[in-house]
Amino acid sequence: MKAICVNADRKLEVRDVPTPNNPPPGHLIAKLQGAAINHGDKSFLINPGAAGSRALNRTYDIWGASAAGTVLAVGEDLPAELVGRGVAIYRSLSKTPQTLGLWSEQVLVERTSCVVLPESASPGDYSGSLVNVMTAYAFLEQIAVEGHKGVIVTAGSSATGLAMAALTRRRSVPAIFLTRSEAAAAKLSSHGVEHMLTTSDKDFEGELGKLAAELCTTAVFDGVGGELTSCIAPTLPMYSAIYFYGFLGAAAPVTISSLLIMARNLVLKRFSNFASDTVADPQRLAAAITYLEGVFDDPLFQTRVGKEFEFDHIEAAMAYEATPGAKAVLVP
Repeated sequence: MKAICVNADRKLEVRDVPTPNNPPPGHLIAKLQGAAINHGDKSFLINPGAAGSRALNRTYDIWGASAAGTVLAVGEDLPAELVGRGVAIYRSLSKTPQTLGLWSEQVLVERTSCVVLPESASPGDYSGSLVNVMTAYAFLEQIAVEGHKGVIVTAGSSATGLAMAALTRRRSVPAIFLTRSEAAAAKLSSHGVEHMLTTSDKDFEGELGKLAAELCTTAVFDGVGGELTSCIAPTLPMYSAIYFYGFLGAAAPVTISSLLIMARNLVLKRFSNFASDTVADPQRLAAAITYLEGVFDDPLFQTRVGKEFEFDHIEAAMAYEATPGAKAVLVP
């Protein structure tokens, strides 16, 4: 079968690799329907020492972290009814030595790397979804344990931001979503999001400060960093925590006065899916998968497809830039 692999120069190339068969216990084989290219697929390719190295399959150096497909075969301990069902896949959730794929015509993964989709769903609509949805779920689980009642999401119209919108609404968690444009804010509003602010507005900082105090949004899910983080830090309520997850604005430094940190008891920390209790604990991961399978029909979870590319056009796919939130999707 064809697969997109990493060579010794950290470049991607299409190779022929053995097709998986006879999945071991706890595993399944799925035929790929689509694999979205996420921001991490690009950045971790350039920075191999980062946590995203988990996206690499060491056996054949196959790249890719998220995909969707149709189940072809299951291990002997899994229900046969899974065959023929669509699945959204986030390979890094539970890798084993047998794991194979995801940027390949067929994938072999552990069951707990997959969410079984509703029977009415098309797998192609979820080719990049599970990484975003699991990130939002794991984050909300963590901040609840750490005592936070509400959240501010900096990249509010991103795929992870939309997943956060869906899950905060289901869990009745107060949330404020920050966007860079009125058009993005209007799109959030059309999905029923109640609280959104545009960072370019004249009184953005003042409005954020008032709304954050009112809603007690003391956890910041920061997928941007840089100047935006520096801007919003003085507006946050007492005992707030900024969790760095993404780095879209990382070219600019974060500048926060030590006096502000001390006066507000402000905490700065990293959020990692893989270090979260949700993903690190097998029982909690299984519970998360079960929960998400019951809510995955939410339209906010669907992957926004910008353009589809065949494997042989991987260079064009990696270079593709669409409207914010839309992704290049690899198809076999």
